[in-house]
Amino acid sequence: MSGLVLRDARRDEVTAIVRMLADDALGAARERLDDPQPYLAAFDRIAQDANNRLLVAEQDGELVGTLQLTVLHGLSRRGATRALIEAVRVAAPWRGKGVGRRMIEGAIEIARAEGCAMVQLTSDKSRSDAHRFYESLGFVASHEGMKLALR
Repeated sequence: MSGLVLRDARRDEVTAIVRMLADDALGAARERLDDPQPYLAAFDRIAQDANNRLLVAEQDGELVGTLQLTVLHGLSRRGATRALIEAVRVAAPWRGKGVGRRMIEGAIEIARAEGCAMVQLTSDKSRSDAHRFYESLGFVASHEGMKLALR
């Protein structure tokens, strides 16, 4: 694990990232690997937005995890800036080996460097293992999240 690097993703890695996103029961129902265009277009939008970063964890040249980090500027909490972590995935063979912990800790350090006052994330209610994992990193389930699907 000493060689693990958290870095910005490259466009040519989008297919590998989507495979990670699809590699669980929830992701398999949401992602489609047959048409890369929507993912490439999304990557381009993320790459052009200074407040968004698509990150990958790389170990010895292999992509082993991914997450998206978004910086949100707001007025509440005296104009505080927040970081939002989304789409966290660790490749199946690497789960349980500390990759996710290193990724989240790295994302928190980036958020600190950006001057964020807090880091927040959402996790599907069915992911009880993930909830325990985030709590072990100091996250608190302090709010009830809601979503409205528009398509």
